[in-house]
Amino acid sequence: MNNTRQIAFGYSTWCNIKCDHCVAAHDGSLEMKMALENAIQIIEEMSRSDVAGISFTAGEPLLYLNDMKELVQRCKLQNIYSRIVTNGYWSKTRDRSNEVVSALKDVGLSQLRISFSRWHQKNVSRENILNAALSCQRYGLDYFISFVTDFRKEDDAQEQFLQDNQLKYFPEPLIYFGNAEGITPPPVFTDYPAHRCAMSPYLSPELDMFACCDAGTQFTKTDAFYLGNLKNHSVDHLFQKKEKNLLFHLIKTMGLTAMASFLGFKASEIVKYRKCNLCEALFNSPDHLEHLKEIATTELLHWTR
Repeated sequence: MNNTRQIAFGYSTWCNIKCDHCVAAHDGSLEMKMALENAIQIIEEMSRSDVAGISFTAGEPLLYLNDMKELVQRCKLQNIYSRIVTNGYWSKTRDRSNEVVSALKDVGLSQLRISFSRWHQKNVSRENILNAALSCQRYGLDYFISFVTDFRKEDDAQEQFLQDNQLKYFPEPLIYFGNAEGITPPPVFTDYPAHRCAMSPYLSPELDMFACCDAGTQFTKTDAFYLGNLKNHSVDHLFQKKEKNLLFHLIKTMGLTAMASFLGFKASEIVKYRKCNLCEALFNSPDHLEHLKEIATTELLHWTR
């Protein structure tokens, strides 16, 4: 996907499975869907605003297969790279999997991202994942499997399944928000990571736009990553708001670890955080956020080796 303007497009938060680790779901979360006509208009506006990539995500996009085909086709017409993130529920048989994948390939889908984890696979057979991947291989549709893990030993069996079937996959660290807030993180031994983040924005079905598609939507104490609503602002305006924010730029370049160190976090404390949790500690704290804003153009900007 292009490294310029790209966005996670939350067409709907509806999902047909309930996973214990889902960052997009939590008690009291509402299930919403964007109107198809609105989505088409937004994609056309995104094209005029030089958006190069759209990833359809949030709930399960392929519950609305016909809508997704229409939206992917619009992306293709506008020369926008398109990705769909799916749990693979629809690929119970190879015939059905071939039918769906070939249809998505025909309308111009660029890539299919298939979710896989010990939590997903309580609800969806891993044979579904194999069917979907093999169908992508058959029809020449780019794909990869997003292997969500908290790096426990019990995940080795799931990963071995992917390796035994020679499937393309990438481990993705569990994000401890939403339903996953109740999961106790295991100790992870690593070096002193910079914790940089690509900061891809997210558009919700209610047309709210956030600066980050991971945990930033849940920073409710400060709304630090909230950019605005497309009912009141243009796509280009909200992208510019994100792009001109120096702190967002520093998350991508300097990294959260250096920012936390500058604020006085001890190294022994920083290494205990996962990336999104460290981001929360900095940006969902009114005091820390205010301090970061005050020093962004002075001391913090020059906090380099």
